[in-house]
Amino acid sequence: MREEQYQQLLSAGRTLVETREIESVLERLLETARQVTGSRYAALGILDDERRRLRRFLTVGLDDDARRRIGDLPQGRGVLGELIRHPALLRLEAVGDHPRSYGFPPGHPPMDSFLGAPVVIAGEPFGNIYLTEKEGGFDAGDEEAIAVIAEWAAVAIENARLHESVTRQRDELQRAVETLEATTSIARALAGETDLDRVLELIAKRGRAVVDAELLVITLVRGDEIVIAAAAGKGAADLHPRSAPAEDSTTARVLESRRALRFGASAPNDFAQRGLARFAIDAHSGLVVPLVFRQQGIGALMAVNRAAGEDFSDDHQRLLEAFAVSAATAVGTAQNVSDEQARRRLEATEEERRRWARELHDETLQELAALRIGLAVAQRLEDPEELRGVVRQAVGDLDSRIAGLRGLIADVRPGALDELGFAAAVEDLVDRVRARDLEVALAVDLDWEAGRVAQRMVPELEDALYRLTQEALTNILKHAGATSAQVRVQETGGAVELVVTDDGAGFDRGELTAGFGLLGMRERVELLGGRLDLDSQPGEGTRIHVRLPVRRRANPAEETVESPRSAAR
Repeated sequence: MREEQYQQLLSAGRTLVETREIESVLERLLETARQVTGSRYAALGILDDERRRLRRFLTVGLDDDARRRIGDLPQGRGVLGELIRHPALLRLEAVGDHPRSYGFPPGHPPMDSFLGAPVVIAGEPFGNIYLTEKEGGFDAGDEEAIAVIAEWAAVAIENARLHESVTRQRDELQRAVETLEATTSIARALAGETDLDRVLELIAKRGRAVVDAELLVITLVRGDEIVIAAAAGKGAADLHPRSAPAEDSTTARVLESRRALRFGASAPNDFAQRGLARFAIDAHSGLVVPLVFRQQGIGALMAVNRAAGEDFSDDHQRLLEAFAVSAATAVGTAQNVSDEQARRRLEATEEERRRWARELHDETLQELAALRIGLAVAQRLEDPEELRGVVRQAVGDLDSRIAGLRGLIADVRPGALDELGFAAAVEDLVDRVRARDLEVALAVDLDWEAGRVAQRMVPELEDALYRLTQEALTNILKHAGATSAQVRVQETGGAVELVVTDDGAGFDRGELTAGFGLLGMRERVELLGGRLDLDSQPGEGTRIHVRLPVRRRANPAEETVESPRSAAR
């Protein structure tokens, strides 16, 4: 072996042994062999499990065009197969002269001189190193060099394998810790969350991560149907909401048995796959776990197809079952809260109807009845002047009742809101509030109102702004004992802000979540993707701040370019 080769081997050996990833070891092995021997081409053939053929063939020295011309890579016949059958050094001056030579396929670059050496790991053949095309041919020094490289390669590959094994075990342990943390975090997150949609979203996302599934679906029982309530992962957006009959469904099966159902390549289950196919879910592996809350089956978690392509294991089943306990509690609690909110909304609606009925009965109807009695009495009057006085009085009373009815109608649904827009409607609202001895300062600065764009906000946004203002001013009149209030509406940064303040008695912090129409106000804001903040202290008044994203009507051609304010004038 030449001194130059010796120094190259020392340097390459250190690099090979220090490399930790097996693919990097293989790449460095070929580069080292080619560099140390001066060959043009180098290849590594890795044996299959039966050690009769090559399952991989890595090359160095061939460009992409040459690889395409060669076509299929060799599998271990001819001279290459000789090293498989007889794992020992093989040096040839002309590879084509060997009796087992098959020749080269069309487009293969010419190769003459050849040097091959086996790579043996722990006494078992791993593969072979092949070198070709060295100017002047290979010599005994090259044989020594390739033998040393093959031994170092065996050590480096074994080290890389051990490193990958340790790394894999470490990663599995890390995943177990992360899974425990995920389960704990979801339990904590769900413990303080009562919005059903948000709870379902959290469960779907965290549950998918726990078992590393491509898709996780949450199904819930709704009467005699099973509905997809939430999903996360591949294709989730196309699934929600879908429903299927509960009878003979996968969800019903696991709820009836109170046991998880698992299937995959190692344990096929046509029933489970047909059940998922009802929702147009193509599953080659799956894990379905029941959701049970207070002994009542409410649905199931369906993990579909592991991201790694493997079947779900016993460990995955145990993890998802443990996760499902917290998930079921959270879903059941959120459903109860949602039902309670619906009940309170119905009660609020009925209370509002009772209020309109009282006002119509106690004021309008009684005054109209009194007016009728007065006119009936006037029919018997003989003095014309006295009759004219009664009629004048009746007309005045009618004007007063008409004004009252207009105010009542405006409270129910102001015509100006539809015809002229929010600004005109809120001005009318504020005028009616001022008539009830509350000083109100109003400031409206919207792009539409200022004439900067010829497009009003969508009706649901205008409605929400009006109702929020109405509710806030009604609360001030009824509860605050205030002498003045301020209403400011401003469009800024793609959002519209409503701020209502007063100098009244304020609220105790414990009262802010109950009564005063706050539940309805918050729901209006949340439905439009906005935010409501309420700040109040006893004796310091109240401040309501609402921020809603602006959305405008789809067809500006249908809207007048004249602002509602100027139209009102």
